[in-house]
Amino acid sequence: MRTIAILAALSTLAVAVPGATQNTAPTAQTLRERTDRIDFDVLHAQVILDHLGYSPGVLDGRRGMSFVNALEGFQESRGIEVTGELDRATIRALRPFRAVRPVKRLTLTEGALSGPYVANMPESPEEQARLDRLGYRSPMEKLAEMFHTTPRVLLELNSPDTRLAPGEPVLFPNALPTSRDYPSNLPQEWRDTLSDLNVDASQPEAARIVVDKSDGVLRVFDESDRLVAQFTATMGSEHDPLPIGRWEIVGEAYNPPFNYNPELFWDVSDSEAKVTLPPGPNGPVGVVWIDLSKEHYGIHGTAEPTTIGRAQSHGCIRLTNWDAARLALMVAPGTPAVFQE
Repeated sequence: MRTIAILAALSTLAVAVPGATQNTAPTAQTLRERTDRIDFDVLHAQVILDHLGYSPGVLDGRRGMSFVNALEGFQESRGIEVTGELDRATIRALRPFRAVRPVKRLTLTEGALSGPYVANMPESPEEQARLDRLGYRSPMEKLAEMFHTTPRVLLELNSPDTRLAPGEPVLFPNALPTSRDYPSNLPQEWRDTLSDLNVDASQPEAARIVVDKSDGVLRVFDESDRLVAQFTATMGSEHDPLPIGRWEIVGEAYNPPFNYNPELFWDVSDSEAKVTLPPGPNGPVGVVWIDLSKEHYGIHGTAEPTTIGRAQSHGCIRLTNWDAARLALMVAPGTPAVFQE
């Protein structure tokens, strides 16, 4: 009954504002009493790592592969033993950031989550091509992506009597950025997307990126060769392996359409029609395409954030939409991109 009630409320929710009113968050003890599904020590570490740029993927309070990768990246950046564990040395290193709380209680208001939504997303590319936009399926899906999590976690965080309607307080993982002062030369639509995804405007400048097949991560280094960001990624498959070599960033396409060409996909019949799919977060490349000097290859977002690092790709580098958008603020045309075994 709890799931049905909350989903029903979300289906009628019009909007929520990224900068909504923030109320005092409940204590960790209150949250632990509410649910035993989320490890709030893990969630707190995930939120801090997400803010620092060592992405744990989905903020869910679970000890998964992406969390281990994020811990390893943070440990490497701080010069402590790389264990992938939330050990004493790592907890000490995270302690200066403990003011970043794991959850925020936000008051939903009119304004920012209006549709239109695509409740019944067609599977066929030909049918998808007839849509105006490959948008979110529901307000629930958009809320989850906005706060770097999943609908399941939103249900777990909130009590059964939570009313998800304008004017009501709701708990979210604390993915709120410290700044939304995005560069003025970016298109307004892209700045709106960055804000909707709670991407912080303050990002390090990449001197190079390294995509490492051995551990499935994309690393960002600055001019001093310091690791300043890291993301778990999906990269290649047996049929479309990661293109090992030295490439560079050519450019970026924000909220791009997708030219679907069956001839480029080994698992699709060449008899299918070539079509142009409309833009949207649920499109094949998500909210951004970062073009590489290797023809037909790029770094992009995804419609399914929980599959990052667990599914295969057609050779490209796939990140969550919020991580791909964050990376787009770090790189520029000419940024070296090293792909290695």
